This record gives sequence, structure tokens and C-alpha cells, in this order.
Amino acid sequence: MEHPVIDLRSDTVTRPTPEMRRAMAQAVVGDDVLGDDPTVIDLQERVAELMGKEAACFVPTGTMANQAAIRAQTEPGDEVIAHEDSHIIHYETGSPAALSGVMIRPARGDRGLYDADQLDELHRAPSIHAPASRLVLIENTQNRGGGAVWPIEQIIRVTGRAAELGLRRHLDGARIWNACAATGLAPADYARHFDTVSCCFSKGLGAPAGSAVAGDRAIIARVARFRKMFGGTMRQSGILAAAALHALERHRDRLTDDHANARRLAEGIAQIPGLSIDPVGVETNMVFFLVGPSIGTAAEFCVRLRSMGVLMLPNAPRRVRAVCHLDVNRQAIDEAIRKVEQAARAAVLV
Repeated sequence: MEHPVIDLRSDTVTRPTPEMRRAMAQAVVGDDVLGDDPTVIDLQERVAELMGKEAACFVPTGTMANQAAIRAQTEPGDEVIAHEDSHIIHYETGSPAALSGVMIRPARGDRGLYDADQLDELHRAPSIHAPASRLVLIENTQNRGGGAVWPIEQIIRVTGRAAELGLRRHLDGARIWNACAATGLAPADYARHFDTVSCCFSKGLGAPAGSAVAGDRAIIARVARFRKMFGGTMRQSGILAAAALHALERHRDRLTDDHANARRLAEGIAQIPGLSIDPVGVETNMVFFLVGPSIGTAAEFCVRLRSMGVLMLPNAPRRVRAVCHLDVNRQAIDEAIRKVEQAARAAVLV
């Protein structure tokens, strides 16, 4: 069966299922700015329960989730330690500087991961001459690291050392659901090592919008304050919260299907001359592959794929990203592999 468009640009392109739309239409709503939208309250309580935290705050986007958490735990002039490939550096429009007045001190490491010994190098001793080290951030799964999952033992080492140094800890868990699906760990198994944790409902879970931040009551009160300051409070947002609740209860278990499809896609691409990928490195739903010189640039290859009904994104001059999700089944992946092979062969012949 031919698919008119196979959209692998991101897991954010998912569309609400008919069942999710019904849940949204039937949502009981109030005014969340006044704190009385019952569906938002239910969602926040459910997220807090899943994360093993006292409270949670529903926000419109993953960017706001991270930025409200950063602002709630830092002061202008502080420094945040995060991997150089972190989402907060590359995809949040300079928000740490613009909204919180903080600097980022970047760590390095393969696949977007770093370890505890680097904190000793990056942490600054108190000084009137330097920014104050205040917060350590981990992104799990790591987007630019190819959807890499942080080993829990490594998280324990990093967050343990951070605590010894007096640093607060934030988990950018936009795709924590994928990390859990890949490892069998519960969200709370990760979250317990952090002061705050964000999560997203609009990626692999398929909701149309929304993220959340969980933590203790005092820090979530600050997150809610900065959500308001950043313009993120909404009124009858129970309509969106209903979609998130539906996704939490019905779409988490199926994330393993996306992971299997990603591995199948990677294995297929690995057989195509001119393209290179190590399928073993595909841990979750993200596939990153390199385009050889005979094929052209990643951007050129993506343009060719688009003309054939397959959408992917160039991630670097010769690197292409494809993401499996709710709206792409096994049959579509097999068709995508065929189209990628056709595009690669056609490029060589030009």
C-alpha cells in the first residue's frame, strides 16, 4: 500500500486519535488561572503520582516546562551545567539567558551524556568574580544524541555528585516515556534523583499540546508563578489536559512499537549504499544516519525524499534525522525504506 506522505520529521507531528478527540470534547473544564479546572487538577495529580513528587504544573510546551524550572531554581548571574547538545541550548531560542539571566556551562560526552567527574571540572567554587554554579541538567532521552537513554547508574552518579556540591538537579524528561519504554523503569525511578522533572505529552504520546513540571510543593509553586510570568497560564485548558490524560493511560505502552519501527528503519538504511548508520545505536524512536558525498548534502537528500512523499529533517550538513511515532506503522516504515533506497540510487546517478 502506498502512503501519500510518510512524515518522520518528528514525533511532534502526531495527530489526536478519534478516541482522544472524544475525551477532549467531553472534558469537564473550569478556569485554570483561578485554579479550578478539574481536568487540569487531575492531570497534575497524575503526573505527580507517576513521578513520585508532591506536585506538578501543567504548561503549554516543553520549552516552557524547562524554562520555568530553570527560573524557579536560579537567580540572574547563576550558571547551569548541561551537555553541549542539550535541547535548552539548541532549541529554546536563548531562553535561559533571556528569561532567567543565567549562563550555560557545557559538558561534553558521546551521545549527549556526561559523567560525575566532569562536574568537578565544571563546578565553580564561590567567588565574586565568577557566576555561581546552581543547577545541573540532564536530558533523557537525549535528542541530539540520537534518542540515547541515560543509564540509571550514570544518572545516580551525576546527580549524587551534584547534590554533594550543593547543586540542584533538573531532568529534561520530554521523552522520559521513551526512556521508560526502553528500560522498563518507572518514571519515578528516574525522577527521584532530581529536584524537578519535565515531561511532554505532545511527542510520542500523541497529545496535541502540553507538558508538565513535577517537584515538591514549594518549587512547583514557583514554577506556577513563572508560568504566569512567561504567559503560559490558560483558562479552560482542561480540554488539552484531557488529551494528555488519555495519552498517559493509553499510549505509553505502545511506545515500544515506535522503538521497533526505528530499529527496522535503521537496519534497512544500513543496507543502502551511500548511507551509513549503526543500528545498534538506535535505542528508542530516533534514527540518525549519515549521507555520503556521492549522495549530496543532508538537506539535498531530504528535498529529494520530500518529492517522493517521505519527510525527514537534515540535522547537520551530512546528518539526517527520522523519528518514529504513533502515526507511522510498520507498513509505512517498509515503504519509507524503499523510498530512501530509491532516492539514494537516483542521487548517485545524477
